[in-house]
Amino acid sequence: MSEYHNASTEDWLQWDKNHIWHPYSSMLNPAKMVPVVSAKGVRLTLADGSELIDGMSSWWSAIHGYNHPTLNTAATNQLNTMSHVMFGGITHPAAAALGKRLVDLTPAPLTKVFISDSGSVAVEVAIKMALQYWYSIGNQHKTRLLALRSGYHGDTFGAMATCDPVTGMHHLFNKVLPSHLFVESPQTAFGENASDDDMADITATLQEHHQELAAVIVEPIVQGAGGMRFYGGDYLKRLRALCDEYDVLLIHDEIATGFGRTGKLFACEHANISPDIMCVGKALTGGYLSLAATLCSDRIAEGICNGEAGVFMHGPTFMGNPLACSIANASIDLLLADDWQGNIQRIERILNQELACAAQLATVANVRCLGAIGVIELKDNVDMASIQARFIDKGVWMRPFGKLVYTMPPYIISDDDLRYLCQQIVVAVAEEE
Repeated sequence: MSEYHNASTEDWLQWDKNHIWHPYSSMLNPAKMVPVVSAKGVRLTLADGSELIDGMSSWWSAIHGYNHPTLNTAATNQLNTMSHVMFGGITHPAAAALGKRLVDLTPAPLTKVFISDSGSVAVEVAIKMALQYWYSIGNQHKTRLLALRSGYHGDTFGAMATCDPVTGMHHLFNKVLPSHLFVESPQTAFGENASDDDMADITATLQEHHQELAAVIVEPIVQGAGGMRFYGGDYLKRLRALCDEYDVLLIHDEIATGFGRTGKLFACEHANISPDIMCVGKALTGGYLSLAATLCSDRIAEGICNGEAGVFMHGPTFMGNPLACSIANASIDLLLADDWQGNIQRIERILNQELACAAQLATVANVRCLGAIGVIELKDNVDMASIQARFIDKGVWMRPFGKLVYTMPPYIISDDDLRYLCQQIVVAVAEEE
């Protein structure tokens, strides 16, 4: 065992390179990995002792930064009691409290909570809820889903089937994925009313296919990994009305947008509506542990449970994990205890101030900011290895993809750190010319 515990940085980096898959990585030509050995606040500490300001919140989850004393205490206290217990036939205070809290925080009529172990699973659960609901109430023809182009909902098979067939990164699997329907995503910007052109495709598709459609699934307000696109609440409001008119369920994937990221606690609040089913994750535990939840209305729950099976047919091993639930409760407390909306407005204001100048660069197609999200969209794809190396040299951690250089910083980031982060983003983008 001493070989592993006492390994040098060079040794464990080599083991990593030889044996470990990283997200969307090649084992034949692996990218150079950045060796992080600790993290605190908004800074990642590397093996050589240097530090990086984190502009990504560990893929949008570490909203309170790293090594937060409140979350550390919640984790330690729960570890001293029990780290895990099966959820089949057993419950515990942390899960019960989290379920009540999620119902209290999310818009009515979301009253039932399924606690799972990752965002992709939460989407799988949402899809399964919609399908089992219609089957259970005797409508077995509603077996397809409708999704937006430029959307992204996860990497498991059910979720992949609802991602954009082109920009969703999963076209290799198209022949084995379920066949769903896709419509053009809204083009009107955030804050603007949806145009008739925006609504035409989805209206026509619902009118033609509603008898076979179980649900529409969308990322409300912000389409994340499919393009970091923002659109307005009016589209969501009109979509809600269309789903009601054609008797199709509405699923909101709030995994990236939930818990304040867009300036509202949940993005659907920009439209003052509620979906029939909602998925949350990522920031739920403040980035400490993987945890997600799928909420639904009484209508969905009663329809499922009055059906042939009598139960909802899903049950992950780590469902309702006590350690993750305890940290999630502490993370929500931490968020709500502060003026989180004022804080998000502060971040949005600085993002707008510091990134706006990038719009003048010849290589830049668009600059957009919303809440604690700042995006610079280029006209061409970035050279990932080159731009990331330049960011690291300047002491910041960024993870661009495709044409997008974007930041979703931790909510605790200071004004000075955020301004420095933004300035380095603009510099790096300018060097792409």
